[in-house]
Amino acid sequence: MPAARSNTSDRDDEPFVEVDPTGRFGRYNDLLGAGAVKKVYRAFDQHEGIEVAWNQVRLRNFIEDPVLINRLHSEVQLLRTLKNKYIIVCYSVWLDEEDTSLNFITEVCTSGNLRDYRKKHRHVSLKALKKWSKQVLEGLEFLHTHDPCVIHRDLNCSNIFVNGNSGQVKIGDLGFATIVGKSHTAHSILGTPEFMAPELYEEDYTEMVDIYSFGMCLLEMVTMEIPYSECDNVAKIYKKVTSGVKPQALNKVADPEVKAFILKCIAEPRARPSASDLLKDTFFSEVNDDETVPATA
Repeated sequence: MPAARSNTSDRDDEPFVEVDPTGRFGRYNDLLGAGAVKKVYRAFDQHEGIEVAWNQVRLRNFIEDPVLINRLHSEVQLLRTLKNKYIIVCYSVWLDEEDTSLNFITEVCTSGNLRDYRKKHRHVSLKALKKWSKQVLEGLEFLHTHDPCVIHRDLNCSNIFVNGNSGQVKIGDLGFATIVGKSHTAHSILGTPEFMAPELYEEDYTEMVDIYSFGMCLLEMVTMEIPYSECDNVAKIYKKVTSGVKPQALNKVADPEVKAFILKCIAEPRARPSASDLLKDTFFSEVNDDETVPATA
């Protein structure tokens, strides 16, 4: 890594607060987002001349938790191998042992996540919502038909990212993803409660949990309300989900076609269509993949 510069005028010329070991990527101090264990900073790829996201996971507090560290490594390894236009691209990964942090460089989407983008642009046509939904399903189809099958397990509107100038959306944050074998079953509880399928709580599930989460994402896109926002704690959400009580937001969906499509996605596991099946649904008959979706403020 290049040596730190000592004098102030030099630092002014070089605004990076950190550079990766190869010298290709430089990190700025601007935060793009922060989670429980990860911070995402604006960064720059000096070779390509493009802005990127520098994801930094502090491992110091979790060094005694090998399960968490394995989970984080799995996110990075998955990102590096999954090449699809609906999945966030990962360019580089390294472990900074001195700073006990895991760093990885990913593409940055110009308009942030879909939750914030949808709040910012309140007047969006149903056709635009269908366009976004179809792209998310294209990403899920890629993950679910990958060999081996990949289950995201934590799909929600805060980890679907948007390029606002083209209306393109991409799935990110594969931190909870799991690779499953031919049985397509997994056995650990992970995810965001409002978006978790009931069978996830029972610790015996397949990639169909992502279809349920996708249905909840579509519900949020349509209503601009996080599902089960009527519940003030996780225990209440768990009770409603596991007893089959639908979120109140569903009552706000006026369009019968949209409501029926969401209900298909959040049906009992065996009744849920696959991503491939949903892509063939008449719900998307008017959506042309070659069109862009401009948003209106």
